[in-house]
Amino acid sequence: MTENRALGTEREHGGEIGPAERLAMNRTGSFDWDLASGTIDVDVAGLLVFGQDPAAFDARPATLVGRLDRAERERLEGVVRDALAGGRSSYAAHFRLERDDGSEQWTHVQARVLRDRDGRAHRIVGIVRDATSEVTHSEFVMELERRRRRQTDMVERSTRAMARAVTVDDVTEALTGPGGLARLGADGLALGLVENGSLNIIALSGESLEVLDDLRVRRLESGLPLHGTVLSGQPLFAESFQDLAGNHPLLAPLAGRLPFRSAAYLPLVAQARTLGGMALFYRRRTAFSADERNLALGLAAIVAQSLQRAILFDEERELATDLQATMLPRRIPRIDGGEVAVRYHAAWSGRQVGGDWYDVIPLPRGRVGVVVGDVEGHDTHAAAVMGQLRIALRAYAGEGHAPSTVLARASRFLAELDTERFATCTYAQVDLGTGTARAVRAGHLGPLIRHTDGRVGAPKLPGGLPLGLASVFGDEEYPETRLDLVPGETLVMCTDGLVEEPGADIGRGVGALAEAIAAGPPGAEALADHLSQRFWERWGAGDDVALLVLRRSPDPGTTRAPRIHQYVHQADPEGLSEARAVVRRALRDWGMRESADDAELLTGELLGNVLLHTEGGAVLTLEVLPEPVRRVRLTVQDRSSAWPRRRTPGEAATSGRGLLLLDALAARWGVEPRGEGKAVWCEIGPAARA
Repeated sequence: MTENRALGTEREHGGEIGPAERLAMNRTGSFDWDLASGTIDVDVAGLLVFGQDPAAFDARPATLVGRLDRAERERLEGVVRDALAGGRSSYAAHFRLERDDGSEQWTHVQARVLRDRDGRAHRIVGIVRDATSEVTHSEFVMELERRRRRQTDMVERSTRAMARAVTVDDVTEALTGPGGLARLGADGLALGLVENGSLNIIALSGESLEVLDDLRVRRLESGLPLHGTVLSGQPLFAESFQDLAGNHPLLAPLAGRLPFRSAAYLPLVAQARTLGGMALFYRRRTAFSADERNLALGLAAIVAQSLQRAILFDEERELATDLQATMLPRRIPRIDGGEVAVRYHAAWSGRQVGGDWYDVIPLPRGRVGVVVGDVEGHDTHAAAVMGQLRIALRAYAGEGHAPSTVLARASRFLAELDTERFATCTYAQVDLGTGTARAVRAGHLGPLIRHTDGRVGAPKLPGGLPLGLASVFGDEEYPETRLDLVPGETLVMCTDGLVEEPGADIGRGVGALAEAIAAGPPGAEALADHLSQRFWERWGAGDDVALLVLRRSPDPGTTRAPRIHQYVHQADPEGLSEARAVVRRALRDWGMRESADDAELLTGELLGNVLLHTEGGAVLTLEVLPEPVRRVRLTVQDRSSAWPRRRTPGEAATSGRGLLLLDALAARWGVEPRGEGKAVWCEIGPAARA
């Protein structure tokens, strides 16, 4: 009635509605606030917007905002205060007040601040209006937009996560790992695949879902909601999980242990084939809107497509892995005088395996051939070529050819195959009785040798061109390098997948491998496991890896007659001093300190003679002879057939005194032939002093 009276007092011009009436009909009024007197003049429409009775209004600003709660009133007063203090000429604000019927009204005020010439505010005039309709509509639109963005974000994040999934394990990890449930907007998940007439639950994620473990593998038949969804191909949106469980006897006993209020059961269909089903569980949701149902179906489609791609990948990979396994040796022969361990690891990335291989070949005269190689490419063709090349190389080696001849013939064989592939490899013939190894290299990594004291060396092997390319270019020269394995030393050969890190120099990987070999256990099998576990998860996952570890059996002697061996390379500047230290340390450990000084001196003389006057390294053997009077026996073996000569050095001579020292310090000494070279030996003990 008050509003109608106010409208009736407005003067009409020619029967038309005047400006004031038009504003009042749209619940818009005006005010004039005199800051000097502290009074405010508000028209009738403005008072109605503020919920004030025009007849009772006392022109006080505090009365005008009396219906606002404290927080809203303080916020509005803060807006006015900031405008006045900041020198602004206007301000605007939205605020809420409670109507007579208890509903909430959004009110908008727009005001202009009038100032004098000195910039002091003395008056504020403005309008005030009921903005409930537009704010409510805006909130509704904003909520729709937020919901749309949230759904789009869920789809985009799920798509990105599934795009990176290659195997079925990758898919389950993306769904159950960190952020998996958040991407789906759910509180729990169960994922099942159809296999041989059964639905196998391959993933469970969410609180308390472990109670479903007993239902992981069941025949695909009705009785459970997820099974029914898979059979019918139709989704099931259960807005009351407890009611749903009551209709499924198998699920009913478990419902009380699951903290969910609703669930969505979705078939996983790709190219008209039902692969399985996915269940999403929710703690707070009790209804599914049309948009939410469509979102759930869209997420299920993304998962289904990823699973279809992953299943195909796993099937192709299994086929390729089986092919690779048939190309590698089915068993490794036992060898006398040592132990050998091999490992093969297929790449984690890539659809198929490659052409890496290893082999251990029994040879005439008690020797053994060891080879590690890599055919170019990462596909089934590379694996097939590898199988043919491995068999050919094995045949050439078994015929007793020298290592250089074996690789030359293998290169010719590969060049004559109907393929453009080439291969790299390292091959060695090893006599574990003497420790002699003859190695050749065709564009491949050289071997590493772990010495008995734990040091790891990288012998220099001058190599030839990769197999196949060498024959194409007419250069089938593969120079042989002789290596000497003393008892207890280990030969390690591998393909580049074990040491090659993407974006880094391969030397870094070889250095890391050498450190791992030095820190690993002594046995061949244990060392192979140590290297596999350390490197395959570090950077060997992107390429195939073949690893071969050959250890010559140690020769510690006995408790009464201990024995050690040490190889000293001619190009190793620290080898001589290391050998002297090893001799002194061993005699101290064996309780023979009285012989340590003489033994260390003679070690330096015998080894120095080899390193100066021959073209190769030497093998030092230190042992205790179990005689009634214990003696230390030193033996230095080299590849030279030239025997030492006794001569009388002049006073200024810097050499020629080695045999004089032997005569003075050793109880006895001698020289004897050893295969391709000789051995100089001496015995040190109490008899020498007598």
